[in-house]
Amino acid sequence: MTSNQFTRRKLLAGVGCAMALPWLESLPFGAQPAAAAAPKRFAALFMGNGISPPNWSASGAGANMVLGKSLEPLASLRPKLNVVSGLFNRQATGVGIHPGQTGNILSGAALQRGAVLRGGTSMDQVLAAHFEDETAQSSLVLGCEQPITGYHETNFSMAYSSHISWQNANSPVPMEVYPSLAFDSLFDNQGNRRNQSILDRVRNQAASLNNEVSHSDRAKLDEYLTSVREVERRIQRNRSQGSGVRNQNSTRRPENGLPEDIREHMRLMCDIIALAFQTDKTRVATLLMCRDLSGLFYPFLDVRTAHHPTSHEDHSDAYERVTRYYVSQIAYLANRLAAMREGESTVLDNSCLMFVSNMWSGSQHDSRKLPVLLVGGLGGTLTTGRVLDYNGRGDDNRKLCSLYLSLMNRMGVRAEGFGDATTPLAGL
Repeated sequence: MTSNQFTRRKLLAGVGCAMALPWLESLPFGAQPAAAAAPKRFAALFMGNGISPPNWSASGAGANMVLGKSLEPLASLRPKLNVVSGLFNRQATGVGIHPGQTGNILSGAALQRGAVLRGGTSMDQVLAAHFEDETAQSSLVLGCEQPITGYHETNFSMAYSSHISWQNANSPVPMEVYPSLAFDSLFDNQGNRRNQSILDRVRNQAASLNNEVSHSDRAKLDEYLTSVREVERRIQRNRSQGSGVRNQNSTRRPENGLPEDIREHMRLMCDIIALAFQTDKTRVATLLMCRDLSGLFYPFLDVRTAHHPTSHEDHSDAYERVTRYYVSQIAYLANRLAAMREGESTVLDNSCLMFVSNMWSGSQHDSRKLPVLLVGGLGGTLTTGRVLDYNGRGDDNRKLCSLYLSLMNRMGVRAEGFGDATTPLAGL
């Protein structure tokens, strides 16, 4: 309890659980954003197989930014948004379709074909290593679709299609697809009490703390506990559909622990990232909303085919609805963070959320430029409300890894280069 990660926050400890609390400025032992800089956070949200090219556009600046149809869910966030076009990942071009365009999306490393995996450490894990002594969890690596195995016709492993976060050149970071397990890890929820409310286990401490804090912090605490209760109830509904809590010695929760509705699955994962950032449990997260070669279906969008074949009709109204739905997920997470006060700013102001896909066009399998969205000001280090167009600037000036190098530098990682980039992205 004396390490750095426990000195920045007050913890409520219950039987078999521990709940980190958000910034409470009136507590004398809490680090206060007004006196000390609030932590910076980064999250990458990935959508496989490209976007709807005719409907992915932006012009203007700030609140007057004009957004294409697929970007409309971000309308209320325009002052916090950067729409970046024209960047590319050099090692994902000219190598064949799908896995070779995906497994290095966050590393920029050349991928090896055949039975032996070889790529590079992804930028989220570089950040995770940087913060590992400051937070309880170095990173959250979440997914909403199970990985696939085997080999693609290009002789790349399907592991490259299923994972965007890599701890080293040979190994992806294990991805948690069960919201219940991600929730358990967030609150150190252990043992056979997983069906008992965490809030019930810390009730007395929470009531005592409520009497110690200021009126404004009291409202913040109540809002946070309400958010935890809401997520907990939704998790519990998924557990109660089947046999309940997994055996403590088993490696995974039964299949019925996965939400049947992908909408609920993605929202839960976004809520878990939001709670993790709010409490400084971690400062780095990745969410694979759907993998490359995705098999997800969207009956609620009136789309009749699975994600991958629908992406082959990326100029269709159906795939535009799919694209807009995925953009709405980063909008949802951003709005959650924007509602979380942190001194004079918000958690979103101190974060950068990145949306990225491995292709521009699924029908052409075109990765010569990629769709990138950034939301949040990263503690005032990132100017927002802009449309940044790198098309036509020459390949050396539009490297995706230059963007990563810029973001890592602004989060305190002083690197001379990353992937194929040796300079930060100009104009960011």
